[in-house]
Amino acid sequence: MTVLVHLADSDPIWLRRTISHISSLYKSQILTGQLLLIHAPPDAYPTVNNVQKEISQGQIYSKQNVDHAFLMSFATKLSTYFLLLEDDVFFAPNFVSHIRSNVIYRKPNTWVLLEFSNMGILGKLLHSRDLPLLARFLLLFHKERPLTWLILHFRTLLAQQHPILCRPFLFYHRLTHFTFENKTLTGQEEDAPVLNILTGTVYTDMRFSDIHSPEEAFTLDESFFWSYNVSTGNYLIVILNNPANLNRVQVRTGSIMDGKYTLEKGQVELGYEPEGRPPNCTSFTLLGHLVQGQLDQIILEGVGHEVSCVKLAVNANQAGGLMIRHIYIWGENAKHREDDQTDGES
Repeated sequence: MTVLVHLADSDPIWLRRTISHISSLYKSQILTGQLLLIHAPPDAYPTVNNVQKEISQGQIYSKQNVDHAFLMSFATKLSTYFLLLEDDVFFAPNFVSHIRSNVIYRKPNTWVLLEFSNMGILGKLLHSRDLPLLARFLLLFHKERPLTWLILHFRTLLAQQHPILCRPFLFYHRLTHFTFENKTLTGQEEDAPVLNILTGTVYTDMRFSDIHSPEEAFTLDESFFWSYNVSTGNYLIVILNNPANLNRVQVRTGSIMDGKYTLEKGQVELGYEPEGRPPNCTSFTLLGHLVQGQLDQIILEGVGHEVSCVKLAVNANQAGGLMIRHIYIWGENAKHREDDQTDGES
């Protein structure tokens, strides 16, 4: 197994320092060819200016896509398979054995892309024979779409129409919480909150794919909802199966790695008195506005009584991607609470 690292930062001081640091830590692996470091010179890139204050979404896409095109081109003849990872990542125990068993289980010509994580590009496994074609595809559309979208579209172009998600997931960003075979690993972010399970249905009028559907925002795992080019008035709403008495709502948007894809201007509303099919609340009250794409709000008892909807609303047009990592809701079923009170009085 060979580990290939593309040092994509163009800062020469950072580059020299990083090479020196890695060389001192992994000298033997470098000498035996188990670890390879590459760096593409700046003039090999299309015109991308990452220094300017105003940078277009297309330029952000371009830099990332071209970085990975070089990485994949170099990796073509190194091995039979290519596993795409990022830095700052947790690995589940025995991940190589789990990947090997999944590959052996499937016939080689029945898949293009196996996914061992559902977090962006992390944990994507491809055949090395497909890398030259994928690299050319990334260079051809380097300013058009983000890397994640292009890789998934490449998969469909090679006739794998549906994703193959290999669970349990093996790779997680370090600032997340996850459980693997009853072993819990916790990163720097707060542990996954202890919630009373409130079931509900998620609706949105934003665009989305089958990979990152609206329901992914209302789960306790590492999945997320993804959309792009949202407009004022767009929304994502959780309609609870039963009214609940809420005491806290937390909304997290954007990547925990670099803070990109947050909802720049948005608010959270609580809804009451649902009606219709599918149901929707007939009245709403403002809970709070997102600050830097985040909200964590304690709810007063009167406001949080018998809530049926939690709505995340977009307050301004926003170009580029939007990631809604999760909507967590603390509370209890209002009917259960009434039943408990009645039993206590009898």
